[in-house]
Amino acid sequence: MDNSVEYKSIPGASNALTFGILSIVLTLFCCGPFGAIFSIIGLSNAKKAKNFYEANPGNYRGYENVNTGKILSYIGLALAVILLIFTIIYFGLIIAFFATADFQ
Repeated sequence: MDNSVEYKSIPGASNALTFGILSIVLTLFCCGPFGAIFSIIGLSNAKKAKNFYEANPGNYRGYENVNTGKILSYIGLALAVILLIFTIIYFGLIIAFFATADFQ
């Protein structure tokens, strides 16, 4: 008699992890503040996966992927916001320089 229980992975957990990783990579190496979009998608997937897990925790495995995806999404979002602030300051300083420069 086999009493083993087959555990399924949580729907959306791997997506949350993937979008969390993408948010950091895209923010740092490619798209700048647009990586925030992937952070928001990752946080949404993490919330859905957490709801699946909380509804029936005995049937699912891999909850650590949900937490890791959520943390990576928050880090990606923070990096995107910081990069956006630096970009605004950078272009603001350039505009201020040319606005106050006396080109004679």
